[in-house]
Amino acid sequence: MGRSGEKRVKGFEGKKEGFRGGVPKGCLAIKVGQGEEQQRFVVPVMYFTHPLFMQLLKEAEEEYGFDQKGTIAIPCHIEEFRSVRGIIDSEKSLLHHNHVRCFGF
Repeated sequence: MGRSGEKRVKGFEGKKEGFRGGVPKGCLAIKVGQGEEQQRFVVPVMYFTHPLFMQLLKEAEEEYGFDQKGTIAIPCHIEEFRSVRGIIDSEKSLLHHNHVRCFGF
């Protein structure tokens, strides 16, 4: 594992091992980046309703189409995703003191 909740993965398209195990209830594993510069992140499902994350999903739809198979892939730069994740976490922690934590397990 890399930084909280992420794992550097090279060439993992089509590989299923390790992507179901270790994902807490209320969270999903996604892959972020392009080509060999992809990392695995585990995010709370509540991210999927946040406008910033929804924009990343829209970019994924434009890049890969709506019918992705397997792990959801977000084609943005990893640092951009970390920034979005930080903003979402900051907003959610202000609103909800008892929110689901998927990082650092």
